[in-house]
Amino acid sequence: MAPKKFGLKYVQKLAKRSTCAYAVPDELGILLNSLKRMLDILRPRVESQFKAWGSCLPNVGNTTPGERLSEVTVMLRAKFRNYVQAIVEKLAENTKLQSTTKLKKILQDSKQTVVESDLRSRMQPLKDQLANTISHLHSVFEIHVFIAICRGYWDRMGQEILSFLENRKENRSWYKGSRVAVSILDDTFASHMQQLLGNALHEKDLEPPRSIMEVRSMLCKDAPNHKDNTFYY
Repeated sequence: MAPKKFGLKYVQKLAKRSTCAYAVPDELGILLNSLKRMLDILRPRVESQFKAWGSCLPNVGNTTPGERLSEVTVMLRAKFRNYVQAIVEKLAENTKLQSTTKLKKILQDSKQTVVESDLRSRMQPLKDQLANTISHLHSVFEIHVFIAICRGYWDRMGQEILSFLENRKENRSWYKGSRVAVSILDDTFASHMQQLLGNALHEKDLEPPRSIMEVRSMLCKDAPNHKDNTFYY
């Protein structure tokens, strides 16, 4: 039986756009979990073995034992990164299927005199959707992949607020609602990841991602610029 080729087109097929909410299939979980294991566990072992063999072999031209391994590693890391980003985009699209979960619409409907409790109430459907999605991701992915996707999802939602604010830089009347929204996002992602992973979660995994830090900087201009922060995985 010939092995399956898990290329980007295959992943896109699994993540095919639909009017229904997208749920990560188990097949995609198996693929990404396997990729992560190859990169973090199997690759170092193979690399170590190649080095051991290389020390016992005579020089053969310009070829170094295991040289191609680095090329394969770069390719696998790129595939992993692309797959995670594709999943994050599909999850972000889910929030736009219903008007009650569209973050920009929720912010657009907020006013300068918005009452925090009212905004929190309007964001409850989105908060529930995020929580359910995080729980599903936990059931599909191993810990490190789960963290990478959750942080990517968190960052992507922060980008929604950032985009909303960048078009309204001169109008501070929108800032109050955005502060509340950021607070809700931070609490939702951090609390649910902590609840699901417990002590397996590191402090750095709970640090707000880049877009959230940029939003905070915009809401408080005296805050430092975080554009140089590393990506979420």
